[in-house]
Amino acid sequence: MAHNPQGPEGNYDPSGSTQMFRAFVDEGAPQRRPQAAPQSGPRVSLIAGVIAAVVIVAAVAWLALG
Repeated sequence: MAHNPQGPEGNYDPSGSTQMFRAFVDEGAPQRRPQAAPQSGPRVSLIAGVIAAVVIVAAVAWLALG
């Protein structure tokens, strides 16, 4: 038989699962970080890509029709 210690409140858990679950949750809890300013890198890249695509399509259409 395994030794099953009492929980933090003094309640006896015969299977020990509650203590193991609490240890798992406490260990895996994400650390809260202060909110940083949102990064605009992906949005700027997307806008630049769309503008470049429009310019290329316009240039191809101008060459094809001109």
